[in-house]
Amino acid sequence: MATVGPDVMVRETTHLIASDKVEGTPVRRSNGDRIGTIERVMIDKRSGKVAYAVMTFGGFLGIGEEYRALPWSVLRYNEDLDAYELNLMDEQLRGAPVSETGFYETGRIDREGERRLHDYYGATPYW
Repeated sequence: MATVGPDVMVRETTHLIASDKVEGTPVRRSNGDRIGTIERVMIDKRSGKVAYAVMTFGGFLGIGEEYRALPWSVLRYNEDLDAYELNLMDEQLRGAPVSETGFYETGRIDREGERRLHDYYGATPYW
């Protein structure tokens, strides 16, 4: 018996994209300068909303790279660049708040840390 539903092999449509296709996508400024790469997408378990993109930037050949969580709402996909667009300077990214609890290593971040992150980027919280 065949099942009816979406084709599980489809990774992109006009309005949707699979998470594995987002990972590894470049992040660029509107002038085309490469800032970094989307490492992963973080989704709120309860609401299903995309909350953050974790981006790597800096370094050379993977050495000295830094990770930053970006509120998903600060990124825009730019078809002309074939990348997510973010118009921030490297200094602004390095100055962004990071969780004292080691969000990138432990996966824990508290709501106050999230508020600081959203305030820093001038983004509306996803919750």
